[in-house]
Amino acid sequence: MTSAWSEYLQTRGAVVVDGVVQHFGDPDAELAHARDGLALADLSHYGLIAFTGEDAQTFLHSQITNDLRGLREDRAVFAGYCSAKGRLLANFLVFRRGAELFVMLPRSLREGTQKRLALFVLRAKVKLRDASDEWVALGLSGKQATSLVAARFGRAPAALMDAVQGPDGWVVRLGESRFDVFVSPESAPDLWQTWAAQARPVGAPAWDWLTIAAGVPVILPPTQDHFVPQMVNMELLQGVSFQKGCYPGQEIVARSQYLGKLKRRMYLAHVEAQAAAGQELHSPDLPGQACGLVANAAPAPGGGTDLLAVMQVSSHDGGKVHLGSADGPRLVFKPLPYGLDG
Repeated sequence: MTSAWSEYLQTRGAVVVDGVVQHFGDPDAELAHARDGLALADLSHYGLIAFTGEDAQTFLHSQITNDLRGLREDRAVFAGYCSAKGRLLANFLVFRRGAELFVMLPRSLREGTQKRLALFVLRAKVKLRDASDEWVALGLSGKQATSLVAARFGRAPAALMDAVQGPDGWVVRLGESRFDVFVSPESAPDLWQTWAAQARPVGAPAWDWLTIAAGVPVILPPTQDHFVPQMVNMELLQGVSFQKGCYPGQEIVARSQYLGKLKRRMYLAHVEAQAAAGQELHSPDLPGQACGLVANAAPAPGGGTDLLAVMQVSSHDGGKVHLGSADGPRLVFKPLPYGLDG
């Protein structure tokens, strides 16, 4: 987050800590509004890596779990970046603007992911750069979000992961009424003021809760190198292609898909306690050891925490999963907005 953008948001009531908007004065009310109303969020806790050069698309295609062949400006792709052991080091959105490709991921992973990818450039004609402050990223969610996006960009993306480009930015549809929006720093204050007249500004925790409620995992430092993509339902979210060529960890990802039944899956749950990514989960069917980990967690409207939890399928099916220890707070499972096949 640039100092100018941070200062602007603070004049609008934002409480900013370490470059992240925590809230606009009433975090509990913001959570309730994110659930039920039209919400506007600053997404400066995410960063951007830009890829330029004639080999940019080919290079990135060879590194990630999804297929980038034919990627156009009117589409975005959800994908993962794995270690050689097939475990996710990051997952992200990929989109194109003009000749450049962008990857959107948590700022806490941007530098390390960029450095690791750069090691594999070798003779490829591609350059990577930190583009996090070149664009202002906003989130818009709610029943009226589509009409606001259409008014700003001429039309709204029609289908999931569709993108619409504008002269000073672009927008990606994440769900029925949820969008990622990218605008130039010069245009951001005017757009914020226009949308904030109808949408309630909310902090990053409220946006994180919306992402969790949608069942979309975000790999964070505490969960790096822990999950094969299918463990966090990436293939159900169209984040894995099983028809593309090789990429780091591809053989293990394919083996997990086709050989045997997946033993770990990600579930949506609520717990009447605070929780954090990387926290252990325990269940009676696996005494003396953890049955899983919290992938993502955010304060829930009305209290407690909603979370995405990766665990043994048998532990979930047993229905008795506890946070932190065998006698810790018990998870209450909620239905995901998409079905599970395992």
